[in-house]
Amino acid sequence: MQQLDATDLKILSAMCRHPKASAVSLATELGLSRNTVQARLARIETGEALLPFEQRVNPAALGFGLVSFVNIHVRQRMLHSIVEQLRTIPEIVEAHGVTGSADILARVVAASAEELFRVNGQILDIAGVERADTSLSMAELIPHRTLPLMELGLGNTPGSN
Repeated sequence: MQQLDATDLKILSAMCRHPKASAVSLATELGLSRNTVQARLARIETGEALLPFEQRVNPAALGFGLVSFVNIHVRQRMLHSIVEQLRTIPEIVEAHGVTGSADILARVVAASAEELFRVNGQILDIAGVERADTSLSMAELIPHRTLPLMELGLGNTPGSN
């Protein structure tokens, strides 16, 4: 993964504040040349610094407004096979291998409680899954964010701009 320097962070921070800004307007705002901004953006886009566009699509806009987090307990020796089967369930939008009492933490979206129940059944039907503990998200209190991290990287106090 490429490391971002201060100039990259300034460009990305400006893009977070003004997502539809052109390279010319970003260059003007940051006191950089248009060529510098365009070259940096091209390098950033080809590296692994930016996540896929699909991660910007809100599942609620697709009819999947119910969000839950499922702690999945598995037989470790079957982990690879289990992950491949979890990958086939469209409502699992994210999964992480974790430490603690569970082995996998999955973010699951559903259109209704009945659909969530069906998805939990699919998870439990996978060979090697021993248990699944589901927590329903009542409200998103802090949405996914990286701007405060960029501000820290630039030596700023988050939110002080």
